[in-house]
Amino acid sequence: MLKQDSSGYLAGQFLIAMPQMRDPRFERTVVYLCAHSPEGAMGIVINRNFEDLTFPELLEQLEIAPGDDTREIRVQFGGPVEGGRGFVLHSTDYMHESSMVVDDGVALTATVDVLKAISEGTGPKQHLLALGYAGWGAGQLDHEIRENAWLNGPADRDILFDGDLDRKWERAIHKLGIDFTALSAEVGHA
Repeated sequence: MLKQDSSGYLAGQFLIAMPQMRDPRFERTVVYLCAHSPEGAMGIVINRNFEDLTFPELLEQLEIAPGDDTREIRVQFGGPVEGGRGFVLHSTDYMHESSMVVDDGVALTATVDVLKAISEGTGPKQHLLALGYAGWGAGQLDHEIRENAWLNGPADRDILFDGDLDRKWERAIHKLGIDFTALSAEVGHA
């Protein structure tokens, strides 16, 4: 089990796309940052469905027997990098030797074992399954934040694991105490 260090970087926080974000992959998204360091950043988009695959279909592809409650589990679009690779953000009541603790109570696991556990009903109580991730090279995310492309703030587990994908962006901005209709596209102004 790996633990992120707390060196002032943004791991464990939300990254919220500004209203003027025009990149369709990130427009009105909320990203949970799993890692952020001088080498770059990695996160999971938490408010987009992956339209082309259901959880039972994914289990079938992986030759895992679907459990009774797997129909309701969504597969989400985690980001444009490695779209065929699965990641599970989850509560720390389930841990695997390959799980990485991101922040108090939230971990990331990218093995088939967590999918088996979820299917069997022995997995984490809270989880978000995503294909792909969002990634930034050294200094890239810091530059984008300075250019007013993103807001960042504390993560909220209710928003993170909530199934209401359509409202996560507004709720995350509101959690910061900001009226998104008043946000400016100019650098340094809100």
